[in-house]
Amino acid sequence: MVERTALESEIIRKCLSRSELQCSFVEYRGFKVIYRRYASLFFIVGTKADIDVRKHLALNSKTNNKSTSTKGDTGVVTGGGGDDSGNYENELGLLEFIHTLVETMDRWAGSICELDIMYQLEQVHFLLDEMVMNGYIVETNKSNILRPIDLMDRESKKNEGMFR
Repeated sequence: MVERTALESEIIRKCLSRSELQCSFVEYRGFKVIYRRYASLFFIVGTKADIDVRKHLALNSKTNNKSTSTKGDTGVVTGGGGDDSGNYENELGLLEFIHTLVETMDRWAGSICELDIMYQLEQVHFLLDEMVMNGYIVETNKSNILRPIDLMDRESKKNEGMFR
């Protein structure tokens, strides 16, 4: 946990030290970092670096060449190269995800600012949970993302009125 906190701090410092003219993609200690600045807010997304993927693919191709076997007469070829846990993330896609997240938050809270995020962190996490599941982007439609949040807000207002 301490190592993760230190890594997050280093990545934040690295992103803050870059100028607006520099690219929004950074490779740092085995991670690919994509960030975008909106006024005073920085949104940062991290994933595995492509360098590791190239090494993984090279190792897989070496092991696949040594240990390929055919299965029956169906022509299915299986290799003994292990898992295919390579990173095929698109940097521009992740940058677009950040933009969609900010637009969705703007629609939800008016003009999003750090106070909205700080004081309504649970709703921000819920909004992110609607967009990302198990590390994969599953929803980008702003209306579909905000519908459950609006329903929860309406129900909580009904409950507040009942107890007065």
